[in-house]
Amino acid sequence: MKPRTPHAVLAHFGSLRSTLAGMALLAAAVLAGQIEGLPGGVLLVLAIGLLALNLLAALVVHPAFRRQLPLLVAHLALLALVVLVALGRLMALDGRFELTQGVDFDGRLLDARAGPWHRDDLARLAFRHDGFEIDYAPGLKRGATRNRVAWTDADGTPRSAVIGDHRPLVLDGYRFYTSPNKGFAPLLTWRPQRGQAVTGAVHLPSYPAHALRQSSDWQLPDGRGVWVQLQFDQTLIDPTKNASFRLPDPHRLVLRVGALRAELAPGASVELDGGTLVYEGLRSWMGYRVSYDWTLPWLLAAALLAALALAWHYTQRFFFAAPLVVSRAGSLPTPASARGAGDA
Repeated sequence: MKPRTPHAVLAHFGSLRSTLAGMALLAAAVLAGQIEGLPGGVLLVLAIGLLALNLLAALVVHPAFRRQLPLLVAHLALLALVVLVALGRLMALDGRFELTQGVDFDGRLLDARAGPWHRDDLARLAFRHDGFEIDYAPGLKRGATRNRVAWTDADGTPRSAVIGDHRPLVLDGYRFYTSPNKGFAPLLTWRPQRGQAVTGAVHLPSYPAHALRQSSDWQLPDGRGVWVQLQFDQTLIDPTKNASFRLPDPHRLVLRVGALRAELAPGASVELDGGTLVYEGLRSWMGYRVSYDWTLPWLLAAALLAALALAWHYTQRFFFAAPLVVSRAGSLPTPASARGAGDA
C-alpha cells in the first residue's frame, strides 16, 4: 500500500465525509451536554476541532476558495463561527436565583449550568432588588415586569435601572433578567435567649400561579421546623379585570411549630422554647435568570460577515459574470472579454 501524500491527507480531512462526521459528533456533544455526568464538554471540543480542521483543509485543497475572495471570506467567517461557538459553550454560564426585596445579590445561585472553562466572578458582583410592578389583563395575562434595581459602579458611583424579562442588567458581561417567578416573602427574626438574632425571609410559592398554596417551611437555627402560611381575604388579582401585583393589606401569618399554632400580624411575636420568633412584615421576592457568554457580539459579527461575503459572491456570479460567446460552429464557448482580448 502506497503511503498517503500530505495532499491526500488534507483532501481526506477536507472531504464531505469528514464534515458529516464532525456534524454527527457535534450532535452527540449537544445531547451529552443535556445529560449530567456525560463528558459533553470534551465531545464539544473534539467536534468543533474536527469541523475547524475540516474547513481549513478544504480551504487548502480546493483552489476555488483561494481564487475567489468573497468565497474565501465566507469560509473564514464560518470557521470563526465554529470556533466562537465552541469557546462560548466552554466558558458560558446559565443560572437562576431569587432575591427578597431590599436584599443584595451575593453571587449564590439556586442552580446553574456552567462550561468547564467558566471563571465564576459572580461573587464580586452585587445589586439590590428594590421592588417591582407587573400589570395583568383580564384572564391573568401578565404584562411586562418593571423591576427596580440598584448597584454601585467600580468607581463608587451609585446606579439604578429598571429591568425586565427582556431588558437585562449587564454587569461585567453577566446579563441579569427577571423571570415569571415572583411572590410574597414574610420576614422572620429569631431572637434566642442567648446569642445573636437571626433574620430570614420565607419565599412562598410563586403568585398568582400558586395562589391557593401560599405556605412553606422555615428552619430555626436550632434545627426546628416552622410551617408558615400567608392568609388574606381580599382578591389581589381579579382574573376578570385589569389589575396589578401588590402586597395584601391586611393579612396575617399563620405559624406552626410542633403542636403550637399562632396567627401573627406584622410586628407581632410568639414565645417559643429558647427564644422569641418575630414576624417583621411582608415583602416581595423576584426570580432572576443570569447568563454569561462573551462570544455573542462576535458571533453576530461573524454571521453578518459570512452573509455579506456570500451575497457578494452570488452577486458577482449571477449579475457580473462575463457573457459566453460562440466564436465558430462546433467550438467551445468563450467569454466575450477573452475574445475581445484575442482580436486586439
